[in-house]
Amino acid sequence: MLETPTEERVDVERLLEEMLELHGEGLARVLGALEPEARERLADDPVVSSMLLVHGLHPRPLEERVAKALASVRPYLASHGGDVVLLGIEDGVAQLLLKGSCNGCASSAATLELAVEKALDEEAPDLLGVEVEGAVDKVRSPAKLLPLVGWSELASTPEPGRLALGVPGLVVANVAGTLLAYRDACAGCGGSLLGGTLDDGNLECPSCGRSYSLPLAGRIVGQEDLQLQPVPLLESDGRVKVAT
Repeated sequence: MLETPTEERVDVERLLEEMLELHGEGLARVLGALEPEARERLADDPVVSSMLLVHGLHPRPLEERVAKALASVRPYLASHGGDVVLLGIEDGVAQLLLKGSCNGCASSAATLELAVEKALDEEAPDLLGVEVEGAVDKVRSPAKLLPLVGWSELASTPEPGRLALGVPGLVVANVAGTLLAYRDACAGCGGSLLGGTLDDGNLECPSCGRSYSLPLAGRIVGQEDLQLQPVPLLESDGRVKVAT
């Protein structure tokens, strides 16, 4: 049986609507009084950015924010030998194309869910949906996309050609300026990768001597059918986050 709204509830809802309108008008006036550079700095603040989106006042177009999100995950996609291209945005839905090894591979759906969609959720939460060629199509809901996946921000990152512990159980490598994250376990012997030699993108396990190509999704260098487990890594506004 449907509950009939009480007069008190109607009054509260009307008051909330009026407050939102007031806040929106106030924000619009504040933005209008600021220099363009100041508006851009505010747009980089995640809290302020969310407030601006609520009132439709974000200074950056949706397509620009989507492009920024995709740029932040390209290093991770490159670790799978792939890339992502924005074909366009229509009626709030982004059309994406996965290229290279990502196209049609078994990890494509996981790659989208753990990396691309997370980046889009941070930079463009007002995006209504995603249609993807080359992987299982995914449609986003307005709610949080990844309630079961945690993300940890790294306090520091390794220098080029070095390997470091990112968070417990996960290592981060700097391959010619590109950061790549992997589970800290050799696919052959199960030993820790810390202390292994990183040479031109190839990481040698310090325990068994097996070598893995990090730019090629951690595939082993040799005849064995072994591969390290890549972990999504996002870089945005000087911050680096990894899936945990």
